[in-house]
Amino acid sequence: MQEVELKFQVPADRGRIVDAALAGRSPGRRVRLQAAYYDLPGRALAQAGLALRVRREGRCWVQTLKGPGRDGMSRAEHNVVLPSPARGAPEPDPARHAGTKVGARLLALLDKHPGATLEMRYRTDVLRRTRLLRTRLGVLELAFDQGSIEAGDRRFDLSELEIELKSGSPLAVIECARSWQRRYGLWLDTRSKAERGDLLARGESVAAARMASRVGLTRGMTVAEALRAVQRNCADQIVANASQIASGEHGAEHVHQLRVGLRRLRSALRLFADPAPALAEAAAAVFRSLGNARDRDVLAGVFGSELQTALAGIELDELPMLNRAGPGAVAPVDAVRATQAQALLLDLLAAGGVAVDEPDARGKAATAGLRKRLVRRLDRWHRAVLADAERFEQLDRDERHVLRKRLKRLRYGVEFAAGLFGKRALRRYLRRLSAAQDRLGALNDVVMATRVFERARFADPRARVALEWLAARHDELVGQALPDVRAFAAVRRCWGRD
Repeated sequence: MQEVELKFQVPADRGRIVDAALAGRSPGRRVRLQAAYYDLPGRALAQAGLALRVRREGRCWVQTLKGPGRDGMSRAEHNVVLPSPARGAPEPDPARHAGTKVGARLLALLDKHPGATLEMRYRTDVLRRTRLLRTRLGVLELAFDQGSIEAGDRRFDLSELEIELKSGSPLAVIECARSWQRRYGLWLDTRSKAERGDLLARGESVAAARMASRVGLTRGMTVAEALRAVQRNCADQIVANASQIASGEHGAEHVHQLRVGLRRLRSALRLFADPAPALAEAAAAVFRSLGNARDRDVLAGVFGSELQTALAGIELDELPMLNRAGPGAVAPVDAVRATQAQALLLDLLAAGGVAVDEPDARGKAATAGLRKRLVRRLDRWHRAVLADAERFEQLDRDERHVLRKRLKRLRYGVEFAAGLFGKRALRRYLRRLSAAQDRLGALNDVVMATRVFERARFADPRARVALEWLAARHDELVGQALPDVRAFAAVRRCWGRD
């Protein structure tokens, strides 16, 4: 069975309002749910994306096994109602899930760890209020959970709304989510209780940033199928990092990878010439809202350390603007929780075919055009980069910034279409492209820092010293970038002739 749902975190000051809205005029009683989650000593289940729990639901006991789904809305799930023991809680038995796909994954994993014993890792204890909602697209169950996750003496307080599909189209979940998000200021959080419990059991609160993953395009796909696969891939990176940032606990890499995901999405829409200007514009707006935080992280990171060292060498104090927010800055958590960003996440889940996969109306007759269509666009992008690369030494700093963006767009486009090209030529092409992009990335950081210090050059003598250091660093990086840019200009295109 596939569970299709979305989870939203409820602000502390909205809990009563959301509970009252869910209860309606004739509220039923809330049900207490107490669950214990199990794993092997080395966390093999968690690493495989599996969650095994035994939960008391009122007077009943249920053993549940969940596994990864194909997207941010779905998970494989199998439930077994257990006989109530005379005392205590029933012990988990993996064999209860035999005969199911997710159960087969669990049993195969246990076979690789002979002699290992399942142990309780963490618990959840929540009060749940539910409501059945019939919409034009399907029947939904809304559940508001208030309680906690506990692992030893560590505790995480829960206040989340789940919107689960019972029957009908998954788009019913998206449509309902839009309404509740706007009305109550909720924010999407695709992290499951099991994921957060596993973090808690390890004494951690922040998951690693989600990196971009490979897209498995094949020549047998239609253009529509390929676009959905690419958008789903982008959604995976974007939504995972946005969820962590919205929690209020995140690192600089989460912000960076969210921006990478948004740029990849915009590149994908242009690669396929997808007529979705609203989606591209929304992605660009959220990308810009996170720009100030990203620049500040770069300034305060390794680059900032080099500059501070240079200043200390001539006995000047550190520069306060390295950690100062720029004009109009918005904190990442506020940017991601904003309705604009939340609407984008839901739009992306729907547009990418995460919510629904409809067959291409043109059938397999459209498959022949996929590689030809993508190569045509990549050829155009490659030629634009080549024109700039050949006159790299004459470009001004704004033109080099444009070249860097074109290199990024080209790289993402080639990575999306990688399954359609030969591996050896692809590796060589991407290696040269990535080297040139990295050089221009370092150069762009210097240009960004220069703009920051130019605003303070008349008010702070340290800023003038920093600008001199940056000018020398800029010239050094231009010289280092030139060979890599020329090397890319000489490389053969990995797609060759069709």
